[in-house]
Amino acid sequence: MGKIQDDNKLYSFLRYYVDYHIKRGFRKYQVVGKENLLEKGAKVYGSNHCNALTDALVLLAKDHKKKVFIARADIFKNPTIAKILRWLRILPIYRIRDGISSVRDNNNDIIDQAVDVIHDEVQLYLFPEATHRTKHSLRKLSKGIFHIALEANKRFGDKKQVFIIPTGIDYGDYFRYRSNVLLSFGEPINVTEFVKRNETENEAVIMNNLRDVLSERMSKLITFLPDDEDYDAIWEIVKIKAHRLPSSLAKRRDNNNKVVENIVKFRDKEPEKAKKIFEKILDFTAKRKASNISVYSVSRKLPLFSMLLKTFILLLGLPIFVAAAVASSPIWIVAYFILNRLGDAAFRNTVNFGVELVVHTVMMLVAIPVLFCVVPWELAMISLLFFEFSYPFFFDYCEYLRRWCSDIRWTFNNKLRRQFEEIDINF
Repeated sequence: MGKIQDDNKLYSFLRYYVDYHIKRGFRKYQVVGKENLLEKGAKVYGSNHCNALTDALVLLAKDHKKKVFIARADIFKNPTIAKILRWLRILPIYRIRDGISSVRDNNNDIIDQAVDVIHDEVQLYLFPEATHRTKHSLRKLSKGIFHIALEANKRFGDKKQVFIIPTGIDYGDYFRYRSNVLLSFGEPINVTEFVKRNETENEAVIMNNLRDVLSERMSKLITFLPDDEDYDAIWEIVKIKAHRLPSSLAKRRDNNNKVVENIVKFRDKEPEKAKKIFEKILDFTAKRKASNISVYSVSRKLPLFSMLLKTFILLLGLPIFVAAAVASSPIWIVAYFILNRLGDAAFRNTVNFGVELVVHTVMMLVAIPVLFCVVPWELAMISLLFFEFSYPFFFDYCEYLRRWCSDIRWTFNNKLRRQFEEIDINF
């Protein structure tokens, strides 16, 4: 069996097609911090994990270079699945919950393979939180990424420096397909230099210190909220303020974090007053959701104008929407039935991507020969081009329609509007 990072012509060929479909699953896909991606050196990337398999897909589409991922070992139990995952360049990592014997017997070999990957200067990605969670915060990082980095430094740090690249993924919405995503890379951690500066410390201390540094740098790359009892109230306030800010995803993230910082300072200074405001916000949020009103509508200063503008745009695009709905119906119908049976909502975007990729591909393979055999080639080309963009248009129109309905409810819900106006969120 060859190295997991070895060239594979079929994999490389399909990557371009898959990466294209990943990016079209988002209205906006933005990458920042590319200046932190060093040209040389052994690099391992540590990313937050908040949206199931979609996180790996977002990282995969960053560029067409080789990437290897490490995932939890329990998904490798089926031998056939394990072979497929290895072909997809995914290595298993065993955790204590998998059994101490599994960790002892298997992880040394996995670390050896991981070290070999970064020695060949292939991008290696880990999710050190060890499990996904749809929250704008970070769990305590596991030690797998530091074991790999320190082992690599022992073996070849004197010849090739080892780096950990802090990575952050920030979604506009965890559950809605065709949302926005910001992928950020932070200041690299030079593990080789870090070990030299702490040569008097034992490995456990060095590992804990590295964990603190990585956690701190990762938190700056995402919208980061304190993971405490006030999380939901603070997040509601941040969302209301966020949609009044510039459209740049990086600027919005930075502004979000400024809002969070101001709220936390206010809470620390006046805890009782903050507690009352948070209680009012949570009550408002519950009523807002019960009324099917989007936070987008609440954040608008002129909801009536927004509603009228949306009405004009919706009417203008209605004929195209009907045609797009018909053209892409096999995709959204299949997705609808699968999503209705889905247990973990964090997999919604993953399912939407998978269904769109598979069904769209099958439909194109059928449509191309049929159209070119039945109608003139000019009409066949126009039909294929329309079909190619029909599903994104259908989805975006539905989202726009949802917000239009929300604007109407918000505009005419005077009681809820008065309740919101009585809450002072200008910290």
